[in-house]
Amino acid sequence: MAKILVTGGMGFIGSHTVVELLEKEYEVLILDNLYNSDKKILHNIHQITGKMPQFIQLDLLDEQGLDTFFSQNTDIQAVIHFAALKAVGESVRLPLKYYKNNLDSLIHILEMMLKYEIANLVFSSSCTVYGQPDSLPVTEQSPIKKAESPYGNTKQIGEEIIADTVQAYPQLRAISLRYFNPIGAHKSGLLGELPQGIPNNLMPFITQTAIGLRDNLKVYGGDYDTLDGTCVRDYIHVSDLAKAHVIATERLLAQKNATNLEYFNLGTGKGNTVLEVIQSFEKTTQQKLKYEIVHRRPGDVVKIYADTAAANQVLGWHTEKNLDDMTASAWQWEVNYRKQQAE
Repeated sequence: MAKILVTGGMGFIGSHTVVELLEKEYEVLILDNLYNSDKKILHNIHQITGKMPQFIQLDLLDEQGLDTFFSQNTDIQAVIHFAALKAVGESVRLPLKYYKNNLDSLIHILEMMLKYEIANLVFSSSCTVYGQPDSLPVTEQSPIKKAESPYGNTKQIGEEIIADTVQAYPQLRAISLRYFNPIGAHKSGLLGELPQGIPNNLMPFITQTAIGLRDNLKVYGGDYDTLDGTCVRDYIHVSDLAKAHVIATERLLAQKNATNLEYFNLGTGKGNTVLEVIQSFEKTTQQKLKYEIVHRRPGDVVKIYADTAAANQVLGWHTEKNLDDMTASAWQWEVNYRKQQAE
């Protein structure tokens, strides 16, 4: 089977995608600097699949190290590029860190793909490229508005870099997957979201509050024009999302892409408020959450959810899991992980 490189493959979405690839018998290489992940994830991937992917700890900003790696692995047939910093709030505070890391790493990957004649790229993009949309649901043809955060802007610029590159070098093919809000965890309870330090994303903050690591959960903004005043997002189970990356990779390998650069929204097509996520968590886990509604957070979009028709029809991809599946699996992961830590 084809050899696939997964950058950021020890991270939340990356590790789930590695599992899906291994279960379909692909040979997988992981590049990760472990900035926001843990080497123990490798053991958990092996436990789930019975297979051990090749792991190289490397920062994509290290051009010389990257060149050495690619020169030793000239038979890679596709790259799935996850490696990036991803916290909206942090990106507002530390914009230069986000621009340098997210854009330079992408440029370095594209340079290596050209140098070592690797044709296929699946890019981890985001619904943040749409900014605050004029109408919902968001389709792939929705206008790209000014990004609400530096993080979102790195995804917009990243897509522009890829578009310019595939136009200049038609031997390259890319699919940009614009996903909405991934949450949940692998059904085994062995993989999930593992932020270093205080979480920036909702779900790990919920689970860490429930398990007693955080005093309480802050809900940013309770006065938005939504059902209950809190932000609306299209939450998608991480395992559903991981499967889409495998399908996109296979589309490129089979050269079924209609153009050299395709875009697909990945979500459930349904929006949920932050309070609805909290209610689902309390229902599925029987855990009472301590939370408070505080001021709005800079960079947050009020509401957004996906039109997934293109991914459904063109990729043949559909989500299988609902919000309760997401909250229940995230809690199972949190409990398992803390138990592992204590042993």
